[in-house]
Amino acid sequence: MRTCQRCLAAGHDIVPGAIFRGSAGARVLLIGQAPGVTEVEAKRPFNASSGRRLFQWLGEAGWDEDTFRDTHYMTAVTKCYPGKHPSGKGDRVPSRAEQALCRPFLQREIALVRPTLMILVGGLAIKLLYPSSAKLHEIIGTAVYFPPAALTNPVQFDISQGEVMAEFDERKEKNGRWVVPLPHPSGASLWPNKPANQALIRRATQLLADIRIAFAL
Repeated sequence: MRTCQRCLAAGHDIVPGAIFRGSAGARVLLIGQAPGVTEVEAKRPFNASSGRRLFQWLGEAGWDEDTFRDTHYMTAVTKCYPGKHPSGKGDRVPSRAEQALCRPFLQREIALVRPTLMILVGGLAIKLLYPSSAKLHEIIGTAVYFPPAALTNPVQFDISQGEVMAEFDERKEKNGRWVVPLPHPSGASLWPNKPANQALIRRATQLLADIRIAFAL
């Protein structure tokens, strides 16, 4: 990933250099959209204001930021900075072609880590599992549980093979996988600022807390 030039060679306007952190021994895999400009400078995922909001949410679930970064795996749908949006406001969303070029890396990461918990942060990551028609207010505050039988191929993004849950169920088989979506924590997004949506985020962080405690993550 660190030496990949696929998108650059295909003519996509990116800043090459994969941004990710973690090892194959991690039990939690967090997937974001793509690194931003400050992530490129610091060489770590979710480094700027979006990281502060993200780790506020993860803190509500009981994770300390330094411990989470040191213990778990953080990556993104695409690994390189996609550059600024043509309008000049915010960063450009990686195209479908870029996502396809980067997908083998993401699949390999998932296969190597085989996470107990997968956290999908933001629209691109959420759409790995959920249909494109799904609305944030319908899925934030829920989780999907995949039983062990559905994880023969650990790269499991077929939601029909899982069970959508409104709360954690400790009776589920321990060697399955839980997937919890979170909205994008960017300050440019107004969605998390609405009181009704904040209540959904609290439900999501409670789910994460229950899973964290149950599996000592």
